[in-house]
Amino acid sequence: MATHSLASRQIVFLGAGSMAEAIIRGLVAGRIAPADHITAVNRSNAQRLSELRERYGIRTTTDDEKETAVRAADIVVLAMKPKDAAQALLDLRGLLRREQLLVSVIAGMPIATIDALVSTGMTVVRTMPNTSSTIGLGATGISFSAGASAEQCELGLALFAGTGIVATVDEPLLDVVTSVSGSGPAYFYYIMEAMIAAGVAGGLTPEDARTLTVQTALGAATMVQTTGEAPAELRRKVTSPNGTTQAALETLEAAGVGAAFGAAMRRCAERAGELGAAIGADAKRLSQSKGATE
Repeated sequence: MATHSLASRQIVFLGAGSMAEAIIRGLVAGRIAPADHITAVNRSNAQRLSELRERYGIRTTTDDEKETAVRAADIVVLAMKPKDAAQALLDLRGLLRREQLLVSVIAGMPIATIDALVSTGMTVVRTMPNTSSTIGLGATGISFSAGASAEQCELGLALFAGTGIVATVDEPLLDVVTSVSGSGPAYFYYIMEAMIAAGVAGGLTPEDARTLTVQTALGAATMVQTTGEAPAELRRKVTSPNGTTQAALETLEAAGVGAAFGAAMRRCAERAGELGAAIGADAKRLSQSKGATE
């Protein structure tokens, strides 16, 4: 894909939080889009806008002055907090154009809900990034509304090229993506916490337990990535019959750790669907309320 396709586009971020910054950093550092083609809009935090302007050389504006930026944009990135999203999208009615590309990093908000709120029939790109995107090692799931052109798909993918890897999936599978990579970093942090605590309980200093655990996690992930071997095969290679690793793994299996992970990830995906349905219902009520007062 030609990432230079973003070079001539005007990009506006509505919201200036950590995920917006992660995407902006990737665009600027990777020379995917010029900094002076990027504008960040924040509702009230002038200091935050100043930080982004100084770090990346982008343009910034407050919510009171966003109309000009939104109207001039080729790509509008929805990066506001989920609780503010429905009202923010209703406020965009009349500003957005059908030919613009609307990209959402709002957790849980379905494409159908976004489309209903803005009422433009424009192409919507829904994404599920994770927090590792802030250091360029993210994993993002991405879906496109029906009728998205090849060029629009390329633009959506290019937008996240600097944050890590991107996987295109059908929208219903974004709940599964949430359970794998969206919430996934927390699972590994949880395991690392347990390993550090066990190391300290065994007599290691907290510093040594942390250093050894972090390096072990990094090494294991890198082994899977660089060798291309399945995790199960790498596990077998490090497990000697009747050895220490086998003893540890048998203990984990007896405790039902593998089954617990499966159950946890299924519940995560279910919860993602529940939150999406709740957001959709709230947005529908808000939209109907607005329609009744107009």
